[in-house]
Amino acid sequence: MSSALTDLFPHPIVQAPMAGGVSVPQLAAAVSEAGGLGFLAAGYKTADGMYQEIKQLRGLTSRPFGVNLFMPQPEYAEPAAVDVYAHQLAGEAAWYETELGDPDSGRDDGYDAKLAVLLDNPVPVVSFHFGVPSRDALDALRRAGTFTLVTATTADEARAVEQAGADAVIVQGVEAGGHQGTHRDIPENDGSGIGLLSLIAQVREAVRLPLVAAGGIMRGSQIAAVLAAGASAAQLGTAFLATPESGAQAVHKQALTNPLFTRTELTRAFSGRPARGLVNRFMREHGRYAPAAYPEIHHLTSPLRKAAAKAGDAQGMALWAGQGHRMARELPAGQLVEVLAAELAAARTAVPGGGPR
Repeated sequence: MSSALTDLFPHPIVQAPMAGGVSVPQLAAAVSEAGGLGFLAAGYKTADGMYQEIKQLRGLTSRPFGVNLFMPQPEYAEPAAVDVYAHQLAGEAAWYETELGDPDSGRDDGYDAKLAVLLDNPVPVVSFHFGVPSRDALDALRRAGTFTLVTATTADEARAVEQAGADAVIVQGVEAGGHQGTHRDIPENDGSGIGLLSLIAQVREAVRLPLVAAGGIMRGSQIAAVLAAGASAAQLGTAFLATPESGAQAVHKQALTNPLFTRTELTRAFSGRPARGLVNRFMREHGRYAPAAYPEIHHLTSPLRKAAAKAGDAQGMALWAGQGHRMARELPAGQLVEVLAAELAAARTAVPGGGPR
């Protein structure tokens, strides 16, 4: 890994930016204070909302942290398919006594305004999801002193990241919870993907950039495995979702280890983009019918998800989680970083040569 990134945090542990109110300043601060790299998620924030969270986080820690942005998505070419899905969800709206959202309400998420804020008020690290920013944007962030990372789910996507001039690649395996960071979302994205260790090997041969590995990582021994495979750090989301500092709904946290939820799947049911979550009633009933339309489906289902959360109904919520969700530990975030670091050290001792390249 480039010393510009390793110098920022002592432990090779990155807290994944989980949008939708999970990655709050308190969580990011606790992780950074413990020697990891905490992250804020600005994907669904306004530029001012992002700025206010950065300001709050800076009041909680002086340690480095990151901010994640979603790349703008092309317009969906078949609005009729969204209308058909909306008709199917009419029963859900009646059940939760709410209205469906406006699918066209949030196509412009203020990406340019957020980027302007991050250039005017630089943060140590910025990552990007759902595509590759322009070289001009990456160069501008570098001049501002910001280290940049971009998610890739294939070797070809990693090459595009390197060609654009990013500082490092977040290699996201199919095991990861939440949205897959594919650069193009097409109907043929059927949920198949590449496992993390295989993907690290493929990307390691394709690019010369440092790699941050993401996908189902819950223990320090798994961090040791991805470091030995060629990554320089590990990014964990579901592991931090269950912490008290996480902004996730209590019913979401409890579902991670609830025997009622035995497996995860990739689904478009809640957002129109492939995302991994715990299989519940909503996913089973609607997942096969959801079109590849992001963010239209996200905005369409937003009131349903909020109503289900308010009612404490896990069967109607987007329970994003990685494949390792049953291994979640209800530890304070800072203590979890310390436990993971100790497990990593033990694994390295047990397997000579298990450190990062």
